[in-house]
Order: sequence, then structure tokens, then C-alpha cells
Amino acid sequence: MSLYHHQHVQTSRRGFSRRSFLRNVSMGALAAGTFSFHDLMSVSAEELRKQGRSMILLWMAGGPSQFETFDPKPNTSSAGDKSAIQTSVSGIEISEDWKNTAKVMSDIALIRSMTNKEGNHQRATYQMHTGYVPSGSVKHPSLGSNITREIGNRELDIPSIVSVGATTGAGFLGVDYEPFNINNPGNIPNNVAATVPDQRYQKRLGLLGRLDTEFASRGGEVVVKNHSKIYNKASSLVLSPQTEVFDLSKEPDSLRQQYGESNFGKGCLLARRLVEAGSTFIEVRSNGWDNHFNLSEVISPRSKEVDAGMAALITDLKQRGMLDRTLVVWMGEFGRTPKINARAGRDHYPRVFNAALAGGGIKGGQVIGASTDDGSAVKDRPVNVTDLFSSICHSLKVDPKKENMSPLGRPMKIVDGGEVVTELFS
Repeated sequence: MSLYHHQHVQTSRRGFSRRSFLRNVSMGALAAGTFSFHDLMSVSAEELRKQGRSMILLWMAGGPSQFETFDPKPNTSSAGDKSAIQTSVSGIEISEDWKNTAKVMSDIALIRSMTNKEGNHQRATYQMHTGYVPSGSVKHPSLGSNITREIGNRELDIPSIVSVGATTGAGFLGVDYEPFNINNPGNIPNNVAATVPDQRYQKRLGLLGRLDTEFASRGGEVVVKNHSKIYNKASSLVLSPQTEVFDLSKEPDSLRQQYGESNFGKGCLLARRLVEAGSTFIEVRSNGWDNHFNLSEVISPRSKEVDAGMAALITDLKQRGMLDRTLVVWMGEFGRTPKINARAGRDHYPRVFNAALAGGGIKGGQVIGASTDDGSAVKDRPVNVTDLFSSICHSLKVDPKKENMSPLGRPMKIVDGGEVVTELFS
């Protein structure tokens, strides 16, 4: 993709020129009888892909404690060592280590009544990424891969789906929707910059193509097809000037400081740059939330890293006019027990936990649902995984009931069940 074409797409992402042009031409052609209604629907579907909606998932690997994040229980036996602080929204309190997030609470909706049954890290992580419990017969695609398949810009040189840290992959959707993994945000990814002149690089690709053709003729068609897809995507990225999107040194020092120097903070800044450049789904991972012991000692530095990055991301997106079309979701695989254990930590607890959402049409400054006074159960408005996923799809204008065919010949919905949490949008 040329820089000119990229700028043209970006113009359409901001909602003018291309949209009005297509609408006027389509309606005129329909009136003249030269354009069928089916053609008009096809244009509209393509136009939806160009609206530039995107999602940034902030994944807290290990299961963050709701008590030390967004559902504190001051003056109860479940409180722990952290106090609660007031946010910018009267009546909403969160844990004391989240001071920057408290300032942008008017843009955030908290769900304090998430509930699930999976208390194993691997199973819960899988479910909270795919919407399905693990199955030995099917490898389900992640929600990010499904979203990218539905609304991702296929003309981008840079990846449409990116993971800063390991994540769940595309499953049966295939290599086209596998995330591009980045382990060191802030630096150009390894092996992206070309190390030989373009002419020599093209000769190497030609040789590779001949080898693939020979292998395919001997029965390796499927392997070669997937191999070619990966190499074509990689080649487009290597040869594209858009690779500078990964270079955070392009940003002002003052802004980088707001995000923080942690890998998570850098990942959040990179996520904003990727969304701005046209990527559809970015996951930024924070590790270290499996706090079975010494919770009060380890939770503060981890919380403060995420607090800085998350608040800066929401603020930055809003100031650039991008928050309305970018959904930001903070969550982990489950919560933690109300009772502090003998090792001064909290154990796995899927029965009730919390999540936070901002942007993408979300009405901020509100709390949805509640846990009981001691945080041991959902008190009202339970929200399960499929409800959350249906709400995410609603924000991104993706049909959650859209079916994809699994390798076993079974149609599988993007989200199997669940209802939109309407309070998020009203």
C-alpha cells in the first residue's frame, strides 16, 4: 500500500469524502437502474469495513484481584491492605493504586458483576479470549481474530491483529488471522527491516516461489498455500514505509512519559499508533497478577504500571478524536477470593470479578452490577462471558451470531449465546 493510499483510507476512517461519495454514486446508480440492490448492499458492507472501528484489549494475565482494582471493599474483612479512593465520578471508588485511572473514570464503565465457572488459568484464559470452553476436537478462534476477519482492513501493509505478548490465536480461521506477536514494544520488530537491497530481496522471493511451486506439485499444496500467505504478509511489511509505526521514538518525550517506561506502557502507546495506522485489534498483556502470596507487596508496582498506561491510552485516544471508534477493554481470566489466605495472598475466584470498558460507544462514568458487601458473590445484574462478548460485538458493529464453518463441518457462531449489556450504551 502506498503512503497516498494509506492517507486516503485514513481520510475515510474519519468519516468524510469516501463515504459521501459512495453513498451518492450508489443511490444515483440504483435510481438509474444500473445498480442492483444486492450491489448496493455489497458496497455498504465494504464501507462498514472502512469505518475504522477497532479494539484494544488490556489483558491482566493471572487473574487480577477485584478488591485491589475496581471493586474495593473498605471497612470489611475482604478489604486487604489497600484503601479506596474517590474518582472523578461522584460515588465511584476504586483502589488507591489507580490514581490516573480515577481521573478518567467519566470515560470508563465498570462491570462489577462478571461471573464464570472456570477457575483454571489455561481454561479460563482460553474462554475469556474465544468465548468457548476448551474442546479437544476444535481449536476456536479468538474474538480478536473473529473481529479482524469481519471488519479488518485487508489492504493494510501492517498487521490488522497484533499481540504485545503471547495470546490465543486464530484457531480454525487460519493463518490469515493469526496475531503478529511483539515481545519488545518500542523497537522495530526483529527481522522486519530488510537487510539486502530491494532487487536482491525480490530475487530471493522468486527463488522461494519456485521452490514452493515444486513442493506443491509433489502434494504439498496446503502447506505451500499457508506458507505463501505468511511470506506475502511478511514481505509487504518488510517493504512498507509503514513499519515506522512500531518506532515509539517518533512520539514526544512528554507523551511517552505519560504512558510510562514499562513494557505495558509502551505497548499501550504502540496500540494507539497501530489503531491510528489502521490496525483492527491489539492486545497488550500485563503479567504477574496471579498473587497467591504477599499480595500487598507485589500488587502496587504492577497496578501503577497498568494505571499509567491505561489512563494515558484513554486520554490520548480521546484527545485525537479516536475514542468513539476504539473500544478499550481491561480484564483478566477471573478474580480473587474475598478471604486473604495464610500466605497473605488471594486465590482463584471466578464466581465474581470485574472488567472495565471505555470508548466504542460505551457510556462512561457508571458501574454496572454489584457484588455482595463482602465480595463473595454477585449481588445484582450478573454478566457472563458471552454477555460481555456480545456487548463487544455490538460496540464494533459485528454480528455475534455470524457463523464460521469449523474443520469438522460444524457451523460455529462468533458468540454462542449471551445478551448485550444494554446499560453499557445508554
